[in-house]
Amino acid sequence: MNPPVRVPITAESPECVPTYATDHAAGMDLRANEECDLQPGERRAVSTGIRIAVPEGYEGQVRPRSGLALSKGLSIPNAPGTIDADYRGEVKVILINLGAEPVLIKRGDRIAQLVIGPVARVEWETCDDLPSSGRGEGGFGSTGTG
Repeated sequence: MNPPVRVPITAESPECVPTYATDHAAGMDLRANEECDLQPGERRAVSTGIRIAVPEGYEGQVRPRSGLALSKGLSIPNAPGTIDADYRGEVKVILINLGAEPVLIKRGDRIAQLVIGPVARVEWETCDDLPSSGRGEGGFGSTGTG
């Protein structure tokens, strides 16, 4: 297992600090720090009560929770949301209710997952032609349907 990445955090309460649900979970649970009622089709930026300082060379990714997507129709429209290393504002989760019923979100509910991962910086190398590949220019279903 890789050594942990140390990420400074401020939290409005100890319950706001993200936690791993299992020993081998990739993502930490983000919890709502407010109560709100999401109507069908409604989007809202939901407070988590935390601010983090992602180390340089890393990013935070905010991802949907599969259980909420299946049971309630909740998702994240910009998934994954990115937390850059230089952002210091409150982490909020943009939720959308894709279901047919209103969804009550209570303070402390698990609403998303947070994954911290490395980021590769790119240096563009302009050229006249790209190296060939077996796939070529095929896209959007060119590798099969199943």
